[in-house]
Amino acid sequence: MKTPRARSPNHPTGAQLRGARGLLNLSVLDLSERTGLAVNTIKRAEATNDFAPINRANANLLVTVLQNLGVVFLPADEVVGAGVRLEASDTPAFARRRSGD
Repeated sequence: MKTPRARSPNHPTGAQLRGARGLLNLSVLDLSERTGLAVNTIKRAEATNDFAPINRANANLLVTVLQNLGVVFLPADEVVGAGVRLEASDTPAFARRRSGD
């Protein structure tokens, strides 16, 4: 019987990934293009509030790309859950692309 692998303490939750993408005003397609991950992989990762159900390499890639764009991942503690915030208040939001533009 296989034992489940322990999650890295840096493994993001789906809620963190959704929140980080929202802070930057990125669509799933935008994030897919920046990471090289499939749209369905990102959607699956964001579909839960618990740890994102993706492998460690994909989780690390998403976190690294989002951090490079100005997002800070906050770990959960005894009082509050995990979260995200912008590194600086002047971090620019990305302009949304409209289909057909």
